[in-house]
Amino acid sequence: MYHYAGIDVSLEQSAVCVVDGTGRIVREAKVASEPETLIAWFGSLATPLERIGLEAGPLSQWLYAALREAGLAVELLETRHVRDAFKAMSMKTDRNDARAIAQLMRLGWFRPVHCKSIEAQEVRAVLTARKLLQTKLLDVENSLRGILRGFGLKVGKTTERSFAARIEELTKGHAALASIAKAMLAVHAVLLREFKGLDKQVLQIAKAQPQARLLMTTPSVGPIVALTYANAIDDPARFKSSKAAGAHFGLTPKKYQSGQTDYTGRITKIGDASVREALYQAAHIMLTKPIKNCTELKSWAMRIAKRAGLRKAKVALARKLAVVLHRMLADAKPFNPNAKLAMV
Repeated sequence: MYHYAGIDVSLEQSAVCVVDGTGRIVREAKVASEPETLIAWFGSLATPLERIGLEAGPLSQWLYAALREAGLAVELLETRHVRDAFKAMSMKTDRNDARAIAQLMRLGWFRPVHCKSIEAQEVRAVLTARKLLQTKLLDVENSLRGILRGFGLKVGKTTERSFAARIEELTKGHAALASIAKAMLAVHAVLLREFKGLDKQVLQIAKAQPQARLLMTTPSVGPIVALTYANAIDDPARFKSSKAAGAHFGLTPKKYQSGQTDYTGRITKIGDASVREALYQAAHIMLTKPIKNCTELKSWAMRIAKRAGLRKAKVALARKLAVVLHRMLADAKPFNPNAKLAMV
C-alpha cells in the first residue's frame, strides 16, 4: 500500500504526519526543522513514501532542496492552495496542518511550485535588501520633512547631495530641531552609503548574468527589472507557453462564471508582487518617456489607452512584457523591435 507524508514547517520544530492509501494516520511526530533530522526520521520508517508535501515558505526551499538531494519524493506546495484547503478545518494547529497536507498528497489535490536555484535566491536576497534600504531612506527623508513642516520650515526640492545641507540650514538656531536633525541625518548618511553599495552590487550582478544582459536589450528594461524577472523565472523551460508567464505573476483578469453570471474583474495579483511592480514600472516608462525601438509595443498599448485608459494600458503592457521577456529567455535571443505582436 502506498504511503504519503505531510510536513508543517515551523522555525524550531516541524509537525510530520504519515497516512496510508486509505487516509488512515500511520505515524505522527514533532521533528526538529533540520534537513538531517527529517531525512533520518523518514529513513526510520518501515515503508517507503510515495510523496512528501511541504508548504512553500521561508524555510521550505532550504528543506526541500536537502530532501530532494537525499532521494525523497518531496513536493513543494503553493501556499494559496494549501491555505484554501485549511479553511475547511474547524481547529488550526500544526498537527492538523500536517495531517491536511498528507491528505492532499494522498488525493493529489495540489499544485507543485518551482523551487528556485540557490543562485536565483541569492540575487533575490540582494534585490530585497536593496529595496528595504531604499524604502527606509525615503522614510527618514519624509519624516524629516514632516517634522520641519510642522514648524513652518519647508525643505522644498533637494538633490541627494544637497538634502543634508538644506536640513542643517533650516534647523540652525533651533536647538531641539537641530538635535533631531543631527540624529536622523546620521542615520540617513549610513542608509545612503549602504544603499549605494548594494545598488553598485546589483549593477555588477546584472552585467555578469547573461540572462539579465539579454533582457536589458528590451527598451525600458534596466538592471533592476531584468534581474527581478530573470531570477523569478529561473528556468524558462518550466513554462509550457510564454503566455502563461503573465498569469503566473497575477497580470491576467479574474474570471467568475456560474449559471447566468459571467464576470471579468481586475487582475488576480497572485504570484510574485515584486515582478508585477517591476514590469509595471517598465511599462510606465515605455508609455510616458521617449523610448526608442519599441514602436510596435507602444502603439499596441496606446490603442488600449484610448479605449480603456492609460492605467489599464500599463497593466496590459506589463503583461505583454512578461510574455515577450519569457520568449527572449526561452529562445536566448535579444529583443527584436521589428517583431509583430500577437494578441495576448
